Order: sequence, then C-alpha cells, then structure tokens
Amino acid sequence: MTLAPLPHRNRWHHRDGEIDLRRPILEPRPLSLPAEPTRLTADLTRSALLVVDMQNDFCTEGGWLAGIGVDVSVLAPAIDSLRALVPAARAAGLPIVWVNWGNRDDQANLPPGVARVYDPSGRGEGIGATLPRGSKVLTKGSWGAALVDGLTAEPGDVHVDKYRMSGFWDTPLDSILRNLRVDTLFFTGVNSDQCVYATLADAACLGYDVVLVDEASATTSPAYCHDATLYNTRQCYGFSTKATDLLAALAEEEA
Repeated sequence: MTLAPLPHRNRWHHRDGEIDLRRPILEPRPLSLPAEPTRLTADLTRSALLVVDMQNDFCTEGGWLAGIGVDVSVLAPAIDSLRALVPAARAAGLPIVWVNWGNRDDQANLPPGVARVYDPSGRGEGIGATLPRGSKVLTKGSWGAALVDGLTAEPGDVHVDKYRMSGFWDTPLDSILRNLRVDTLFFTGVNSDQCVYATLADAACLGYDVVLVDEASATTSPAYCHDATLYNTRQCYGFSTKATDLLAALAEEEA
C-alpha cells in the first residue's frame, strides 16, 4: 500500500491558548524478516532507509573512482538491487534518506586527513579536482555528486550532504532522523566497508538500531572487506539482512 505523506512527526499542538507537548501518535507497523545473527521484527513506522554514496563519482564509468583505475563494475548488482528496493521502501512509507558526498566548492570545512585519503599522492587528483568531463570530484552540484542513473529521488525524500566517511559528522543527519522519530535504520550503498560502515557505527553509538542490507550494499575493496563488514556489524552493532528478504517482507506487508 502507498501511504499518504505524514504530517511533521515531531511537533507540539496548540489548542485553546494552550500547548499540548504530546507528539503525534505513530501507530506501530511490525515487519518481520530473516536476519543475522537472528530473525528480527522492525517497526516500519519508526524506520528509515539510508542510501549512502550511490553517486556517479563512485559508481559510474567516467566518474572519479573509475578514472583512477578502480573497477566500479562490481557495484552494479547493488545498483540493480536498489532500483527495486528504494521504490518498495518508499511505497511502504519508509523515509528515503540519500546521504551523499557534496563538498563545498571552497572545501572550507574539509580537514586535511580527509583530503589526503582522496588524494594520497598530493597531485591534486582528489576532492575538487576537475574530471575530463568538467565535473568537480565529489563537489555539491556536480555531475559526480549526483545519483547514479537508475536511482531516482522523489519529492519527500531527504537529502543530506556529507563531508566525512561518516554521514553524521558536520551534518544535520541526526537531527533529521530524530525529528522523523526514527529508531531503526536500514543501511545500503557504497562502499560498504568505508562510508556505509562508518555511518552505521556512528548510528549505533548514537542509539539507533542498525541493519546492514546485503546485496544492496557493496564495495570496490576486496570481497573479504564486505564479508568482514557484515561480520563486524552483526558482532558489534546490530544485524544484517539480504535485500531480497527485505523486499519480500515489504511485499508481504503491503499485500
């Protein structure tokens, strides 16, 4: 079922000259699905789908990663999975939160350690460098910072620019999620062992329930890095599930 947009989830009520501090009542909508290390039930009303860094510079031929010789074709299955998962999650009423690198053109808030990771040789090939097609690497408003073809944002989706591996540092992500009154975060995107994992770990430390969605997350690192990320997520922070299982559970809930 497609749900009508919710009113703001975190507002007081004004009645007869008084203020009622009670927030809107959010009716629970349980979603049971296979997961590791154990099956789990989440509340769709208090959940969101986070999609991390599914942007041209990471995922597309002609983007920054491909331009420095990285094989981005290994990310194609995750892109295909998200093409199905994002609309299904949106139809089920989950907020879709796009968390993408979108640096300032002047890089005024970018610390040197982060700049070095993306330009280890110091030759000016990292964040802010101009690609042959004229796009500035991972810079807000550039082609490289835009969503990869096939993934489409809709009105009502949430967009958060990030400037670190973690989507929580120097961004409004935590404030947005708390205003949405979200407890459970389903994590997808790339690279699973880097930005996805850094954001997931910070989310868990902030008190959110975290679920890493395999098949809808991937990495250009060696395959064992993704496997280790799944293991560490289950061991230290929360749960993992497969995109196919999440899709099936959403379809069953909608039926």
